[in-house]
Amino acid sequence: MLFDVTRSELVDVFGEDRLTTLPSIAFPPAAADTEGARLLQTVGVPTGTLRLREPVEDSGRLPLVQDVIDVEDFEDASEGAGEWPVIGWLLNAHLALDPGSGKVHALDADEEIVRELHTDVSSLVQVALRFQRLLEGFTFGGGEEADFERLEREVELIRQETSGIDPLPFQDDETVWSVVGEEIAAGRRFKGDSPGARSLYG
Repeated sequence: MLFDVTRSELVDVFGEDRLTTLPSIAFPPAAADTEGARLLQTVGVPTGTLRLREPVEDSGRLPLVQDVIDVEDFEDASEGAGEWPVIGWLLNAHLALDPGSGKVHALDADEEIVRELHTDVSSLVQVALRFQRLLEGFTFGGGEEADFERLEREVELIRQETSGIDPLPFQDDETVWSVVGEEIAAGRRFKGDSPGARSLYG
């Protein structure tokens, strides 16, 4: 695992009720015992920006890529991609785990593009953790221009520190995480009763 992410770290930040995990039976046999699947079973991700997929009610299993998109339409899809479990949803992309490499891929059904998004699941959890913590802890109050400059610096820090370990999440401006970062920096993702939302929207 590229990042040392633990359940206790996430609980300290978000509390038990804000973390989502996936049961072991949700994964197909080829993926169930991989490091990525175990991380999603034991550590989980904070709810908010990133959403984990619900297992299909009848089978208790996650849908496979071939269940949610027509893989043949994706020219750059790896062989066997249709068998990958779909573990989550981010912006307009399905997130799928390749059990063989451990990588997380983003599949944009509208653009018919599949891209490597994370080298492993720990990277996915780390980026979700850092962005969600920023959204829930950032406070405005030093003057609008200064606040947004400070917010932009925080987003850039997440981008740089992540890229130093895993270059995939922010490899260019087109990745879903790059778009999320831009939206956060513009003040568009603060919700609910977070300090940022209260100061932005009253």
